[in-house]
Amino acid sequence: MKQQASSGGPENSSCAGVPIRLRGVTKRYRAARGGEVHALSGIDLSIEAGEFVSIVGPSGCGKSTLLMLVSGLIPPTAGAIEVDARAVKGAIANVAVVFQRDVLLDWRTVLANVLLPVEIKKLDPASHRRKARELLRSVGLGEFEEKYPAELSGGMRQRVAICRALVQDPGLLLMDEPFGALDALTREQMNLDLQRMWLRDRNTVLFITHSIEEAVLLSDRVVVMSSRPGSVADIVRNDLPRPRGAHTRSEPRFLEHVERIRGHFLALGVLSET
Repeated sequence: MKQQASSGGPENSSCAGVPIRLRGVTKRYRAARGGEVHALSGIDLSIEAGEFVSIVGPSGCGKSTLLMLVSGLIPPTAGAIEVDARAVKGAIANVAVVFQRDVLLDWRTVLANVLLPVEIKKLDPASHRRKARELLRSVGLGEFEEKYPAELSGGMRQRVAICRALVQDPGLLLMDEPFGALDALTREQMNLDLQRMWLRDRNTVLFITHSIEEAVLLSDRVVVMSSRPGSVADIVRNDLPRPRGAHTRSEPRFLEHVERIRGHFLALGVLSET
């Protein structure tokens, strides 16, 4: 059955995600060789439950630091962070993280890798085993349950990493350049796979990427960061209908969003047309 297109907001589906609030968040830390690094300055940002938000910005502007702050792995120097209406004072539950490297365990099978957080959190093994298998089938890896990571391509390994994150039903999914190491065709397919899973589950997603086009394709909003110390330079709201795909990239509004974001990087000197 053909999926009906919808506008790009979390209000169009039941929502399992959690809201995020950042107010005046600043982060400074000591550099390895002494001195102080001012990573982030005065970040004010609200993300609604079930929203897909991408963060783009120059290298070193504090994008990854922002994810670590939201997860509670590091504290802010100033300001306040709330996840699901609770102040973040340490590592939070109900969150999963996907990195650029898949960090799969080579001695565990694909299915065992996906089930790792279930074991760590002591969740119900039977129901989550069923969910793990459903997730693997949904990304075309149903026949690879008993394979080992060394037997998989880079794109297949990253699919396993995403299934491992989603098997625990996280309200918040943090993704730090998860497709940055993939070839162009595999990356394009991973974008479609991720969008399909997000449309189904409606987790709140905070997604870091260096690709402007990828951010616009996937997101409800794109947060554009300034150079360090990172601050919010612009927020681009994206109401392009979903599901999005290759056809979306030629739509006038898609191109307008891309050029608006690229214009910020030209102004910052990150990009140059000469």
